[in-house]
Amino acid sequence: MTRDDFDRFCGSLAATTNVIQWGNASVWKVGGKIFAICSHWGAGEQQKISFKCSDLSYTLLCEQEGIAPAPYLARAKWVQLQNKRAMKVKDIKAYVEEAHRIVAAKLTKKQKAGLGL
Repeated sequence: MTRDDFDRFCGSLAATTNVIQWGNASVWKVGGKIFAICSHWGAGEQQKISFKCSDLSYTLLCEQEGIAPAPYLARAKWVQLQNKRAMKVKDIKAYVEEAHRIVAAKLTKKQKAGLGL
């Protein structure tokens, strides 16, 4: 999944916003809360996709080759795909969609109503 594909997919989810921060990372939010990030760190480094996941998914995904706890976000159950082969595109989309749902579910009723969620 390219960064453009990632951005298009995240933008298709309900009530999302995008900011570029942390050294040109594409940061996706719902209700002001981050649910997914696509970053490209350092010269020659591959892009890396990170997302929030459930406790069970976090445990299972971290055992797979090419997937690691996300730097700075692991305590909140975030994983980072270390390379393009770590996960199929359809699975990335499913996990990012679930990340969106997890984060949106934690918003207040007022925030959800204001966002049409």
